[in-house]
This record gives sequence, structure tokens and C-alpha cells, in this order.
Amino acid sequence: MRPSFAILPSRRAHSSAGQRTGQGGFTLVELAVVLAVIGLIIGAVAIGKDVQRNAEYAKIKNKFLDQWEQAYNQYYQRTGVVVGDSQISPRIMVNGAAYVAVGADTPVSGGDMTAVTAPAPVCEREPEAGTMRAGANKKELRNLMTRVGIRMPPGRAEGQEDLYVYTDTNGSPQEVQVCFQWNNPSMPEGAGNVMVIAGLTPDLARMLDQVIDGKPDAQEGRFRLQGVANGTPNGPGVEWTGNNSYGRGAASATATGAGKTRDEEQVLTLTAIYKMNQ
Repeated sequence: MRPSFAILPSRRAHSSAGQRTGQGGFTLVELAVVLAVIGLIIGAVAIGKDVQRNAEYAKIKNKFLDQWEQAYNQYYQRTGVVVGDSQISPRIMVNGAAYVAVGADTPVSGGDMTAVTAPAPVCEREPEAGTMRAGANKKELRNLMTRVGIRMPPGRAEGQEDLYVYTDTNGSPQEVQVCFQWNNPSMPEGAGNVMVIAGLTPDLARMLDQVIDGKPDAQEGRFRLQGVANGTPNGPGVEWTGNNSYGRGAASATATGAGKTRDEEQVLTLTAIYKMNQ
């Protein structure tokens, strides 16, 4: 009787079948899940950048502008006059010690001061061209504060407390600078002591206006665009000039226009005034 032999599958056959099974592609469902996850990651990164930028803008308001307003008010409380005014003969205006009345009929302080020449702003360094009134009283803001023991905001660094650096929506560096000045009644934005804030991108300026005044109106409230005259009482407001699609040096920027700024350019910046209470 012959022995029976079972025919077993070869090892090569098993190996080939296993290789074919391991080389199978992704299914459509798997690809869809992967693409969805990638989309969620990209969206989360984009949202995270916006959240980070909003947090930075809030920090500019809370840690820089608010603290400079507090420093200004503390100066008044400790000296009895506003920044740079004369304690012997107060003018009730920023840098009032440098104000010189012209002519016998010009009031020293008070009365009709529409036509008087306002004293120069008090700054720590030369402002960017076109942002402040000419002839700024430089190297004086920090001295005035330190003489009466007022702690200033940290700002950019020691000795640069009047500056704050941030990044715009293009990721380019921008720099905020603050000065103080007195406006006579003939100036478009009205009379009084103000903080002049240069280097604000349009979205940052609107955000600050919304927080301070409750609405982003460029011609009304304590926070407003420099050079914009008061409007008709209870009339429609004015939008802030320009938007983040315009770059530095744009000739004619409008709030609703479409600029041609590139991703590597700096966004257009504006100058605002913040009216002080003293």
C-alpha cells in the first residue's frame, strides 16, 4: 500500500500573498478622514494666530495705554499740574511751562484761545514724520515722570517706556509711540490735553476705539483719529481710514477699499488721540 502525501502550500506562495495584502492602498474613507484632520489642524493654527493677536492687542490697551494714562493722572495728583506745566504759573496745558503769550491781549490761560500757538508736544524721542505736531519737546517725558517718582509702563525696554512693539496681520513688526500735547480749540479733533498715539494698524485702532468708546467712530469720543473734525451732533459717524489690505506709503487708503499690500509688507498705520481727563 502506497503512502499518501498531502500537498502543502509553498512558503513562497504564502509570502507573495502576504506582500500583496500589505501593499494595499488607503480607502476613500481613510483619505477623507486624513484630509479632515489636516483641515482641522490648519484651521486651529489660523484661529490660534487670531486669538494670539487679539490677546496682544488687549495687552497694548491694558499694559501700555492704560498705564500711561494712569502715569499722567498720577503726575497731576502729585504736582497739581499736568505734564510739563508750570507749578508757579499754571497754564493748565501739557508743556504749559513753554507756552509764551503773544501780545498784551492774548490770555495767559483761559478765555478765547482759538488763535494762540499751542506749545510743542512732550515726547521722549523724535516722532515719526507726520505723526505729531512739529517741534516736540524731546528727552523730557521720562525725566518729568522720574522726577516725581512715577513708575512708567515697561514699554519696549529700559529708557524706551514710550514705545511698544507688536506684529501686524502680515507678521511684520510695528511700533506704537506715545506723546502728550495740548490742542487749542481750532484743531479738528477739539481742544484739551491728549495722548497722541502713533503706529496703530487700522484693526488695532478700531479695536481700541470699540473698547474705550463703545463703538469704532473716528470722529467722536475720547479715542479718535487725528485730524478728523467733529461731526454733526447725533449724526452718522466716520469710519477709520484704511484697512489691513493697505501697506505703508499707500497714497489713498479708504475703510472699504482694497489695497495691494503684499504679505511681506508692513500694514498701514494711523495716529490717534486719546483725550485725558485733566
